[in-house]
Amino acid sequence: MEFLSFLNDVNFEALVQVTLVAMVMLAGPVVIFLLALRGGDL
Repeated sequence: MEFLSFLNDVNFEALVQVTLVAMVMLAGPVVIFLLALRGGDL
């Protein structure tokens, strides 16, 4: 299958690591936003 040949060149470990780091970095502002919505109460 010529169409799926690009999958051999993708570094999936790096892709997963970048995704997880992005999720961790976004978690902080999300928590702050949710706290602000709830008036500062956990």
